[in-house]
Amino acid sequence: MRVHSLSFAVVLGLLSTPALAADPTGLWQTPTRGGQVEITHCGNALCGRLVSSEGLKADPALKDVHNQNAGLRGRALKGLTILTGFTGGPSEWTGGSIYNADDGKTYSGSIVLDGDNRLKLRGCVIAPLCKTQTWTRLR
Repeated sequence: MRVHSLSFAVVLGLLSTPALAADPTGLWQTPTRGGQVEITHCGNALCGRLVSSEGLKADPALKDVHNQNAGLRGRALKGLTILTGFTGGPSEWTGGSIYNADDGKTYSGSIVLDGDNRLKLRGCVIAPLCKTQTWTRLR
């Protein structure tokens, strides 16, 4: 009887402990061009920088040549911050910006963590003109 009481107490304790929310920080694989983005905390917000892509593997010195601001076209793509200002949590972050180096434009966005190893990144020109990508955690 004493063993059952102890087992029941342990199970009850596990059920009453809130599950820790998954953390969106880490290295993520994008579904296009072999992109890899490192998401970190930047103050109270999430941000992300481009770590690798097919283009960067072929030429690590690639520049941000499509940027709408001509003064920024000489900056390196490797390490470029492409996600900024996402706040919220524990599973959804909004109010951020997504920079797309392919067209040199910045979009409003949101991030939703879908389990521990997938996130949905949504970028919008203006709602409802949005596109969502699913990224997979690498580490």
